[in-house]
Amino acid sequence: MRYSIVLVALLMSMVGWAQKPLYTQAQLESARVYYNGAELTQKAQLKLPKGMSEVVITNVSDQLNENTIQVGSIADVTVMSVQFSNSYIEEYDNAQNSPLAKPLRDSIAMVELALDKMTNEINADLQTVQLLDNRSSSNGDKEYSFADMTKWVDYYKSKRQDLQNGIYLKKKEKEKIEFKWNDLKSKLALGASSTGKTSQGKLIVQVMNAKEGEVPFRVNYLTNRAQWVPSYDLRIDKVGAPIKMMYKAQVVQTSGIDWRNVKLSLTSGMVNQNTSIPRWSNWFIGYEPIVENEIVVSTGYQNSPSRKHAGAVSRISSNDMMVNAAPTVAEQVSYSERQTMAEYTNVVESQLNVTFDISIPYSIVSNGKKHSVDLNTFEMKGDYQYYSVPKLDATAYLVAKVADYSKHNLLPGDANVIFDGMNVGKTFLNTENTDETLRLNLGKDPKVSLERILVSDKSGTKTLSSKKEQSFTYEITVKNNKNEAVDIQVEDQFPLSTDTSIEVTLNETSGAEVDNEKGLLKWNINMKPNESKKIRFSYQIRYNKDRTMMGI
Repeated sequence: MRYSIVLVALLMSMVGWAQKPLYTQAQLESARVYYNGAELTQKAQLKLPKGMSEVVITNVSDQLNENTIQVGSIADVTVMSVQFSNSYIEEYDNAQNSPLAKPLRDSIAMVELALDKMTNEINADLQTVQLLDNRSSSNGDKEYSFADMTKWVDYYKSKRQDLQNGIYLKKKEKEKIEFKWNDLKSKLALGASSTGKTSQGKLIVQVMNAKEGEVPFRVNYLTNRAQWVPSYDLRIDKVGAPIKMMYKAQVVQTSGIDWRNVKLSLTSGMVNQNTSIPRWSNWFIGYEPIVENEIVVSTGYQNSPSRKHAGAVSRISSNDMMVNAAPTVAEQVSYSERQTMAEYTNVVESQLNVTFDISIPYSIVSNGKKHSVDLNTFEMKGDYQYYSVPKLDATAYLVAKVADYSKHNLLPGDANVIFDGMNVGKTFLNTENTDETLRLNLGKDPKVSLERILVSDKSGTKTLSSKKEQSFTYEITVKNNKNEAVDIQVEDQFPLSTDTSIEVTLNETSGAEVDNEKGLLKWNINMKPNESKKIRFSYQIRYNKDRTMMGI
């Protein structure tokens, strides 16, 4: 008897474990996006019996990091284990008895019932029409009075017309029902549920429930299939006007699930998927290597590789770059509308990161396309100045210097520059430098022209007893073709010697600021409307006459 009881208990236990899993579909609640990934939080709920159960939570990302999965529930439920899979009991997903397909099968059954009912009504009307036609034929052999015949004709005409119209409308309705039935059957064949499941990712969770009832689950994990980058629109109506900055984010995700009406947060920085305790390493600081756009001409006898110039526009600043592009008319976007949308963003600044919490729900589908999110809109005061290096490019570039920019929590990113209603190109905001002033390159202005020429009658070569002497004089013409005054900074250079036998003498500078270490000349010029100014500088090089000079 004792062995029988033990055997029955064992069999009951095996039956319990052999029960089919319980299914529930996770709904995305929030997404915190980093530069290289996202933290997704989902919720699910289902009714669980008392005791052990296997719960399959569907519609989780099929591109998640398994080491970051966290599943929680209420105090009465103990999560024993969690396993991720893309193909767990896949036959259940497409089988006709799949729990996931039950809502779809129920809908198909209701549509089939409506289809059968409509078919029966049409057949009944068709048979009625046939009876009327047969009755009309049989009445031809009998004699009726004119009044009776008139009544019969009127009745037959009216009744048959009503039936034919009814049959036509019912056939149209039947076509709609058939279309709906075909659509539902196609979804069932594809294994898709009516709730819009897009991912094959599943979590198989073993749980122990203290009592029967509805149980909520909360799921949290990381995926590297999402990212965001800051971007900006810089709008300037004219020189001297405030800079209208539209702070935006470009969000992309291919996590396998669509983000529908979720709470969205954007955090600067990278996803930290390393669970190891961090350890110290030596902290070294130093200067950045000299970039290609810093030009230093060295004069000497020995062969030395000449440095190639980077793109002309990159010489404006090593902190920003303007992409050459033909000006185009900018899209007309209401500044007040963008300002209103940005009011729903809350900025939280920590010691290491900046987080933008967006209070209105956002939808971002899993298709890899960029989705623009407005973060903030504000105005900044800029000090405008033109900048030109006519030796390299006889073009005036407009630069705006913005002080106290750190209060706006700006992050490095590309910016569209819209000047006087025209798209003039793109620049890069490097906000990670230590300068207190942010330099914004706003592009070329053809209304400020420059010309640099060699003055031949002031230049030439002389041969002395043991030396050879070469003189160079350059004239730079600056013209302001605008109807407003402008400030322009013009730069040029003179050569530096690498040998004590080579002497370089700067003779004329027209009042330039001279940097003898770098060989640079700098003029800060205020130009009135439609004014033209000329500046000159000259230098002299003396070297051994039996040697050949390079680099001049």
